[in-house]
Formats: sequence, C-alpha cells, structure tokens
Amino acid sequence: MSKPPRAKRLLPGSDPCLVTLPDVTVAYIHTTDDPSAVGPEAMKALYGAGYGLKFALKKEGVEFALDCPRARWDWMPGTEVTGSLVGDWALVVPDDTAEADLPQKSERFPVRIARWDYGDCAWIMHLGSYDAEEPTVTRLAAFIDEQGLEIAGMHEEWYLSPPNAKVPKTVILYPVRPKKG
Repeated sequence: MSKPPRAKRLLPGSDPCLVTLPDVTVAYIHTTDDPSAVGPEAMKALYGAGYGLKFALKKEGVEFALDCPRARWDWMPGTEVTGSLVGDWALVVPDDTAEADLPQKSERFPVRIARWDYGDCAWIMHLGSYDAEEPTVTRLAAFIDEQGLEIAGMHEEWYLSPPNAKVPKTVILYPVRPKKG
C-alpha cells in the first residue's frame, strides 16, 4: 500500500504578505541563552522527543510526519540583539499529544506541550544566514505598518533548511492586529 501524498505546505515568498494560520499544538523547549550556543543541544532534545513520539504513534498505526522546527523569540524589530534571547524551540505535534507521550532526552531542556495561537499574521521568506535577517525583518515590519496593522505577538521563525545549508530558508512571521487608536 502506498502512502498518500503529503499536502503541500503554504509558504510565503520573498515579498511580505498577510495570511491567516490555524492554531497548532507544539512540543517545545524554552531557552534563555544565545541561540547559536544552545541550539544544537536544544534541537537534539526536541527531535529526540519528536521522533520518540512519531515511532510510538507508528506502533499504534498512526502516521505522523515531523515538520520543520519553529522558534518564537522575545524580541521586537528595531531592538538590538546582544547574544542572549529568551525563546521557545518547537515542533508541531498532534493535537491530543500529552507531555507524558514525549520521551525526555535532556535534563537541561525538558520538552513540554503548548498551544500556539496564530490567526492573522504577516510573513515573509528570508533567504540567507540568520545573522543577515535584519533587512528582511525591517521590510516585514514596514509592511505591517503600511497595512494599518501592528505586531500582536512574538517574533517567530520556521527553519525550512539546516543552518549550514548553502542558502538557509527561514520563514519570519508576526501575528498582527489593527492598530489601536
């Protein structure tokens, strides 16, 4: 029996645009340090839990494909990053996933479950290194303002390729709402 084709994921292009996204359940790890320093260990723990869940579900006859990792950062456009960032690294998981379903692979980085709300968002595709995101973020923030909107949530990134890719692909997005008075 062949597997059904995977649904094509909606992604932004190189120009900012508006989109309405569904809420998702995520397995996540919270960090409070320089992402480049803690990222490898955090991702190892996160993917360990994600693959553990995937294989446990497969034994029950449930197909579940891991999607690209996401991260939410407590950072706003126009503010300087000094090395450390508070944020959450995440993988989308089935809605009925409980923390007890996740094998823990790291004492330093426990994997938890949360619901990430989206709704109306503005997003853009960034092509290039993470260190070179500022002009893309600036374009997205200007677009949000030009639409009569304001940022209504955390800075979020979806990592579509590994950091060592020749040209990393990163979706950058912000939840948005109409500007207040």
